[in-house]
Amino acid sequence: MDPKVSQFVILLPLISLLIVQTLNALDSSSATIPMNCTDTSRLCTSFLAFKPQGNQSLAVIQSMFDVIPQDITVEGEDSHGYIFIKKNCSCLTTSKNYATNTTFTVRSNQGYVYDMILEAYDGLAMVPNVSRPARIGAVVSLRLFCGCSSSLWNYLMSYVMKDGDSVQSLASRFGVSMDSIEQVNGISNPDNVTLGALYYIPLNSVPGEPYHVENEIPPAPVPAPSADTISEIQVSPKAHVPYGWIIGGLGVGLALIILSIVVCVSLGSSSCFVEARGSHAKDHDDKSSHKFHILRKPSFCCGSGRYICGKSENWTQTNGEPSNHQITIPNALGTDVLDVEKPVVFTYEDILFSTDGFSDSNLLGRGIYGSVYFGFLRDQEVAIKRMTATKTKEFMAEMKVLCKVHHANLVELIGYAASDNELFLIYEYAQKGSLRSHLHDPLNKGHTPLSWIMRVQIALDAARGLEYIHEHTKTHYVHRDIKSSNILLDGSFRAKISDFGLSKLVGKTNDEEATATKVVGTFGYLAPEYLSDGLASSKSDVYAFGVVLFEIISGKEAIIRTEGSAMKNTERRSLASIMLAALRNTPDLLSMSNMKDYIDPSMLDLYPHDCVFKMAMLAKQCVDEDPIVRPDMKQVVINLSQILLSSVEWEATLAGNSQVFSGLVQGR
Repeated sequence: MDPKVSQFVILLPLISLLIVQTLNALDSSSATIPMNCTDTSRLCTSFLAFKPQGNQSLAVIQSMFDVIPQDITVEGEDSHGYIFIKKNCSCLTTSKNYATNTTFTVRSNQGYVYDMILEAYDGLAMVPNVSRPARIGAVVSLRLFCGCSSSLWNYLMSYVMKDGDSVQSLASRFGVSMDSIEQVNGISNPDNVTLGALYYIPLNSVPGEPYHVENEIPPAPVPAPSADTISEIQVSPKAHVPYGWIIGGLGVGLALIILSIVVCVSLGSSSCFVEARGSHAKDHDDKSSHKFHILRKPSFCCGSGRYICGKSENWTQTNGEPSNHQITIPNALGTDVLDVEKPVVFTYEDILFSTDGFSDSNLLGRGIYGSVYFGFLRDQEVAIKRMTATKTKEFMAEMKVLCKVHHANLVELIGYAASDNELFLIYEYAQKGSLRSHLHDPLNKGHTPLSWIMRVQIALDAARGLEYIHEHTKTHYVHRDIKSSNILLDGSFRAKISDFGLSKLVGKTNDEEATATKVVGTFGYLAPEYLSDGLASSKSDVYAFGVVLFEIISGKEAIIRTEGSAMKNTERRSLASIMLAALRNTPDLLSMSNMKDYIDPSMLDLYPHDCVFKMAMLAKQCVDEDPIVRPDMKQVVINLSQILLSSVEWEATLAGNSQVFSGLVQGR
């Protein structure tokens, strides 16, 4: 036989295998199609089954899916290693398909964005047709496959079929019938499913078990999983640990707990914790103006734990001296401070040293309730709000809210300090300052004007934070002071809502949340019904957010001063009334030219007109006089997500114009 023929015969099986694999890959990539829908107002809760890779930490997964830890559950009883992501799913108006929005942050300069998204989401994403090389920090908006169930089931879960999966195994694994899976997916032959294709699993309950992020060390000798790496917590295959070790570990842990209790009782309870009332009585005769209560070893941090928790009990002050002295709560504060989930407590010396004696060079701004200073506390940049002791009500309101709510788009409270004369709240530091400073006369404040895409991303971030306190906290809150100066920007220009001193706990009354209260807040942002009746509701926050959207579009203040004639005083008009008048002359996208004078000129006409029009119409709905007509923040988030996605698609058509592309490379 000819040698070339024999070589071909030898290689023929390999060539055939490559062809089959290629066809399978093409088939699997085209097998997934979105679920059709007809009701474009439909919104539901859905789940996505995702198997993290070894390098995908909890923070990375949160970023990939735009969720918080409470939206993640973990598969428990088996060794499949999946987590389940909860997402809102909606019917797209353009394609009539179900999808949910997210953003992907590029973390490497190697390769192409398309390939990175394909690999990261492993079949869950509708991969956009982007061929540009990867650039670190670039943010790509994309859609994920999801589905809304009929009345037969409560939820649908998106699941990518893997090697070894079958309709029968999935039915057994998730406790559903094979018929229901076949019915939802239109499967005629359960033995003919496509590897790599996406299927929908009908569910009647939330899948998995809660994912707990703890800063506690479990008893030895059981190894402690990392709280930062989700792939190490019920995601890797289950290890086979001998029962003797488990029983021994539990015994040792129980013995340590009993020993700790005996030591605490024998030494007296004050050795293990400090009671506010007792320590106050002890030092009542001390007339020093700077005495504070301090938890010697706080069991809970208001912050996420990344600042102070877990450090040494005998903290060292910035001057090098150990702060072991007892500190009392001032009379103005009372003992209610310990009713909240115990925050980190700092000494006055800490605060004084970190702010350089409250020097003007450290002053970040002044507000109605106090001044805010930059500080550096225990290796962490912080913002310190300085208030007089007469502002105890606002101080406690902010403490009680921020010690109970935690979200990526809410400013994080780290701790507090207090004296008989002053109160201090310590927050994470937002490096880029307030949204207001970037919108109104930014060049004179040393800022580069925000690009359109950055503005939309900031609006979406703030909307998510507001939606969280309205909908997803155990008890619902209204902020009552939403405005551009209370939306702070971190180093990557991601937005965080701040200043909860006026926030109010509200109760459900029928389909709306409302509570009677005195009118507080900032003129230009106050809803009509709030001004007239003093009814604070989530819809009054929506009104204020609509004004912020108008600010983002126009670059103008919420209250505009117009010069009158020589004989008349300066006229003050609300931005909402001016923008509503302009929109009356702009009934559709074709008449957008009428809006040109009302769009921030610092954007240099570099914006998609249809997206600006959509945001303006959304803002118009938010500031409607009738609160019932206003959308809730959940709908606002959905609309802004769609506007962001359309804006990114528009940006891609500009061949990387640097002035526009800057909105993407800021990172997440």
